[in-house]
Amino acid sequence: MAKIIVFGVLDTAELAHYYLTNDSEHEVAAFTVNRQYIQAEQFKGLPVVAFEDVENLFPPGEYAFFAPMTGRNMNRNRENIYNEAKAKGYAFISYISSRATVFDKNVIGENCFILEDNTIQPFTTVGNNVVMWSGNHIGHHGQIKDHVFFTSHVVLSGHCVVEPYSFFGVNSTIRDYTSIAQGTLVGMASAITKETEEWSIYVGNPAKKVPGKKSFEAY
Repeated sequence: MAKIIVFGVLDTAELAHYYLTNDSEHEVAAFTVNRQYIQAEQFKGLPVVAFEDVENLFPPGEYAFFAPMTGRNMNRNRENIYNEAKAKGYAFISYISSRATVFDKNVIGENCFILEDNTIQPFTTVGNNVVMWSGNHIGHHGQIKDHVFFTSHVVLSGHCVVEPYSFFGVNSTIRDYTSIAQGTLVGMASAITKETEEWSIYVGNPAKKVPGKKSFEAY
């Protein structure tokens, strides 16, 4: 069991608190956000402290960190907090739901938030700072790299490689043996049948690239 500092005070942080409290051995000790966003001294009955000072109040040797943030700015906002907390000396936990099907939890990196009804098949690895909302199918013999976000009911078929900063909309589907380039945004209900281009947006079935717009401009 570890005592955890959770980054954020909005919905995702509230959900993280709920899951960690009810479905893990960990104990949430406090929340932290950047000083300018503090609006109350407590959240869920626990202290809220400035991220700028968190290591002085909750030393990294005694507390671990969890930053279960959204995919805004193509996961780069979450990456920034992840890197900053790591620079402060914190170790990170991952939350993997007891209701997820994961055959080997050792293939999953740190600061991952994996909710109920995800299936991660054998021989697939998951990097650091990855979020998988509820009900995704992650196929066998694949590789998911750092700073990726799956919403819900995404099907990633076998032997796929997902590069960092990618984002998958609800009910999207990726064909087997497909490479998803860095910063790819896959729209809701879109079907990817061939490799994508970096920082591009794909929508439709079969999915087509949205011309003239980068993913980081859209989300």
